[in-house]
Amino acid sequence: MRALVQRVSGASVSVDGETVSAIGPGMVVLLGVRKGDTEAEAGKIATKLLKLRVFEDDDGRMNEPLGDREILCISQFTLYGDARKGNRPSWIEAAGADEAEPLYDLVCKELGAKKGIFGADMKVELVNDGPVTLLVEI
Repeated sequence: MRALVQRVSGASVSVDGETVSAIGPGMVVLLGVRKGDTEAEAGKIATKLLKLRVFEDDDGRMNEPLGDREILCISQFTLYGDARKGNRPSWIEAAGADEAEPLYDLVCKELGAKKGIFGADMKVELVNDGPVTLLVEI
């Protein structure tokens, strides 16, 4: 399971021109599920994301976890795109919808995250805070 994490001052996701979810300060998580991922991996990545110390403390150092900030979590199978050969990515490592959606829902629940719509053509808007962007893999 992979997550691309961005610290944001605000973000939203829309489908067909309608805003589905929006957050203020916090993080956007683009979550990719790999074939064979389990509920155990979902729990581990959720715990890791909640404990990431990527927010500034009173001294201006990245030393604080999420706390009362919000999370917007978006399903993102393309995180498992492999472009090492040729110019067209392959997504053979990405889990199919039947396998990925329940794990995506579980991670969102454990994070207390606002969500996009799984499998929809989503438009994500965000304002990077930092910028701070990390790849977290379990």
